[in-house]
Amino acid sequence: MTDNDRPVSYAEARVKIKDDDNLAKLLHSRAEERPDQVIIQFKSALGDRWSPITYRQFEESVRALARGFIALGVRPGDRVGVMSPTRYEWSLTDFALWYAGASGIPIYETSSRSQAEWILSDSGCRFIIVENMSLRDTVKPLLETIEGLEKVFVIDDDCLGDIVVLGEDLDRVEVDREIDARIANTTSDDVATIIYTSGTTGRPKGVVLTHKNLLHVVINGPADPELNKIIAHPNARTLLFLPMAHVFARFVSILAIEAGAILGHSPDTKNLVADMQSFKPTFVLAVPRVFEKVYNAADAKANASKVKGPIFRRFAKVAIGYSRALQTPEGPSPWLKAQHHLGEKLVYSTLKELLGGQLKHSISGGGPLGERLGHFFRGAGITIYEGYGLTETSAPTTVNRPGNIKIGTIGPAYPGALVTVDEDGEILVKGDHVFPRYHNNEEATRDAFTEDGWFKTGDLGSLDDDLFVTITGRKKEIIVTASGKNVAPAVLEDRLRGHPIVSQVVVVGDNRPFIGALITLDADMLPGWLSNKGLPPMAADEAAENPQVIAALDRAVSRANEAVSRAESIRKFNVLTTDFTVDNDYLTPSLKVKRHKVLTDFENEIEKIYAR
Repeated sequence: MTDNDRPVSYAEARVKIKDDDNLAKLLHSRAEERPDQVIIQFKSALGDRWSPITYRQFEESVRALARGFIALGVRPGDRVGVMSPTRYEWSLTDFALWYAGASGIPIYETSSRSQAEWILSDSGCRFIIVENMSLRDTVKPLLETIEGLEKVFVIDDDCLGDIVVLGEDLDRVEVDREIDARIANTTSDDVATIIYTSGTTGRPKGVVLTHKNLLHVVINGPADPELNKIIAHPNARTLLFLPMAHVFARFVSILAIEAGAILGHSPDTKNLVADMQSFKPTFVLAVPRVFEKVYNAADAKANASKVKGPIFRRFAKVAIGYSRALQTPEGPSPWLKAQHHLGEKLVYSTLKELLGGQLKHSISGGGPLGERLGHFFRGAGITIYEGYGLTETSAPTTVNRPGNIKIGTIGPAYPGALVTVDEDGEILVKGDHVFPRYHNNEEATRDAFTEDGWFKTGDLGSLDDDLFVTITGRKKEIIVTASGKNVAPAVLEDRLRGHPIVSQVVVVGDNRPFIGALITLDADMLPGWLSNKGLPPMAADEAAENPQVIAALDRAVSRANEAVSRAESIRKFNVLTTDFTVDNDYLTPSLKVKRHKVLTDFENEIEKIYAR
């Protein structure tokens, strides 16, 4: 397919969203079709027991909470803030608000008071639901400063139960008739949510997503025969641990309801491994950093033993080689098959048991995964299908699929999406999943689209002959050296972050004679790495100046440079004594580096790179 002589990656949508479709109807229809099918497993605070919840039970809980919202005074079109990590109550609240004709506005639980104030005021929230008393203390003063914000509710204080009780005072027949009327009157073009992009600079923009936007991606995914094999087979189970304030996790939450995959919630990533082992998901959706952590943790654990370390490294290479061979016409050789079989017994089975033992597939988004990790996990028996999307595209826009995968790419177009690349290399997108506007920001909306209606993603990429898309960098992050060389930092940063003790990397060099880098150390991985190398324990700030640590990072930089030309390679780097985190405001809540803030605050450290 072409558009003005540009190649276009396109996959036909199998389901067209109708004008009167909405997300509340989606749940109601599934509950009528499969009332006794388990759709959610809820983990109580005690133990690791997961209690089943059927479609009928979930819809009854949703309707009961919707009655309470109506008793509270929630009207059609109203907005309610939700400030909580991922948990069952998030999904329950989301659907209950849609049943009441309203919408939930997500706020990261890590957000500051000023960030929450902007989102609540700009979106016009009447109420806000927070997880705990600490978050209540954060936002309660805003009741005095935000016009129209009426009350703060606390999940851990059983606020949802209290809201349900309010609904019990209403006439059941009348309030249910009101709920049915609100659902019937909600159109596919009505606002389902406003998600504020965390952004790397400036104030977040409110991305308006309609019921049509979200329905398009959650219905057309399972309707795709290849994606159906991952997310909609009879035994499909997925554990949700990404923050539900992010569009990716919100998409997964609704997708499970449509696909019939059993959904579990893991609120605290500190318990993620234990939750994986007890829940036993068959597929998960995650960001690349999760896979980097899993690989590095397995590597560090193996390297704690003089015997297991060499074994892990050997069979990691076998897994990568085996996966690469799968992409060749002749496939893996008999010798490689034998080595792979041995690796399954010695290494890969242990890794899979760590993740619950049933995990076969994963979809990765939110950033580049890298070929090394993609091949390693596929070779170890867990295929990662890399995809791509933005808040403005309701999450998925491209994705690899079973039987149609190229590791190192973000795949061809998602069903119903059109993807092309303009003359500047910027990726452009069209489709019913693309947002209609930024809330209260006409200028930003105009700037986001081309004259002929393509959404400008801000990402640079290319399409190959099979119309698979590859990301090459961010348009606004392109570095132009003093000699005029254009350098996309993402390639170097992604490869360098693969080293066990590297946490974050920011490549620098704008208007400079050569490319440099700022590197931070991973405090969690550092102790094990030092022990494995026979080095004494030391804090991150001490390690940042240790000659042996610097030498190891120098070797990692050399390996990263193999992916680029000499003019694009990192010549010098500076190891910082502090990491970039959400708490110190150098990472967005979706774990993207705030590049502009780093470049400003660490200007002196950058100058040291170019001092001689």
